[in-house]
Amino acid sequence: MKTIKTILFALAMFVSVGAMAQSATKAAKKFDSKDYALFGEKFKVSKILTKDQMLKKYKTLKKGDTITVQFQSNIKAVCKKKGCWMKMELAGDDDSFVKFKDYGFFVPLNADNSDAIVNGKAFVDVVSVDELKHYAKDGGKSAAEIAKITKPEVTYSFTADGVYIKK
Repeated sequence: MKTIKTILFALAMFVSVGAMAQSATKAAKKFDSKDYALFGEKFKVSKILTKDQMLKKYKTLKKGDTITVQFQSNIKAVCKKKGCWMKMELAGDDDSFVKFKDYGFFVPLNADNSDAIVNGKAFVDVVSVDELKHYAKDGGKSAAEIAKITKPEVTYSFTADGVYIKK
């Protein structure tokens, strides 16, 4: 009986030490502003959603709903004229179309494929054909690709007041 208790005690100690080491690893992976360039307003990074969690949030929204949130993902595309918008990856083939509050700042034109954290308001929007064509032109699409745009599109939109892009 004492042997079983000793084994159980040793096993409990082993598990707790492993859990403490895992917590320390998570703490080491916390956000460090030195690893990122800031665009727009400085913000405290907390409760960052993943691209999967963000897509789930978007799916609960209907037109007119807005939520304040932070999420982290990869930048799929950036406006090639000014850096005035970007598309960020969501789960699957979905993406979030990110514009910047009051047109108040821009991101680097070469920020494609960079990791970013955005802070701001998420909402669902319907984008007109003219606006979609404008964004396609700014994104460097060909005339043939732009001509294929014939229907408005429901988009997962985001207005960011601040963006951290990994250096």
